[in-house]
Amino acid sequence: MSAEYVLTVARGAIMATLYLAAPLLAISLLVGLTISVFQATTQIQEQTLTFVPKILAVLLGLLLFGGWMLTTIVNYTANLFAQLGTYGM
Repeated sequence: MSAEYVLTVARGAIMATLYLAAPLLAISLLVGLTISVFQATTQIQEQTLTFVPKILAVLLGLLLFGGWMLTTIVNYTANLFAQLGTYGM
């Protein structure tokens, strides 16, 4: 197994991780930014105010994107297992 092939597999794993994490991170970012703007305009400085909406938004995001995320990781894993024979010496 060459170093180039190992880097290709590692790059695929990192890209799959980024694709899977991006929707939930974006949702969390948007909700956090919205709550921060709301807190700044109303001068409510409660630190725990952001946690519940973010958790609910991420759970909603999991419901919306969960099927796509599962399909993506299953396809990546199946592709990885299909190429398992080429990983040997």
